[in-house]
Amino acid sequence: MWRSFRRNRVAIGAAVFLALIGLLALLAPVVALRSPDEIDLRNQLLSPSVQHPLGTDEVGRDVWARLLYGARVSLLVALTAMLIGVTIGTLVGALAGYFGGWADAILMRLTDGMLVIPTFFLALIILAVFGASLVNVVLVIGLTQWMVVARVVRSEVLRTKPQEFVTAARSLGASDGRIILRHVLPQAAPTTIVAASLGVANAILTESALSYLGLGIAPPTPTWGNMLSGAQNFVWNRPDLAFYPGAMILAAVLAFNSLGDALRDALDPFQTRR
Repeated sequence: MWRSFRRNRVAIGAAVFLALIGLLALLAPVVALRSPDEIDLRNQLLSPSVQHPLGTDEVGRDVWARLLYGARVSLLVALTAMLIGVTIGTLVGALAGYFGGWADAILMRLTDGMLVIPTFFLALIILAVFGASLVNVVLVIGLTQWMVVARVVRSEVLRTKPQEFVTAARSLGASDGRIILRHVLPQAAPTTIVAASLGVANAILTESALSYLGLGIAPPTPTWGNMLSGAQNFVWNRPDLAFYPGAMILAAVLAFNSLGDALRDALDPFQTRR
């Protein structure tokens, strides 16, 4: 699998880029040199300089510092929401595929119903009612993105359930829970990993869109989305203020998508054999 993955140079570049962004976000207090919330009204909308590598925004805050701290928040929201979505989707898909019958009918109709609902507008309504906070944004994104994982896991469980090793484990007296956890779900791990990597990209886009509309993480906490929202009033005299967070969102989403595609090919045994 590693040989197959490393032959994809785009995926290797994406992995290196994501590792670099994660490292810079982790070391933001050291690398940024300035506080992202430090306001200096005497230095508004400065061009890039030695003191401010990417310039300053409309209230004199350092754009480089806000970009790094924004990466912290945006990636944290996306990864946490992805974990919530993958956990719920895996649980629903495993139960539906393994037990079948009424459990499958109820859980899959619930999944289909959630897929029909425009989840972004549902997220807007929930955040407008309950307020836009970090916890609420994470929960809303995670609870509206589990459906694809549930369908993928269910299909893998249906494929694995009739296999001989599952029948052997059942004949040896293994409980349903042990069979699911030890024998069935590991077979769904490759497709779940791919769905998770693509889910992170979707979560980044969703968080950025919510923050851009003013219903995501509220300022002064920086995220790429609310940085983009704050820059829209200065798009003619300082277009770079919108370019920096927009480019980071685009690059991160493309990197996660490329990584997901490469993982799908590397984890496919038939593709690897060819």
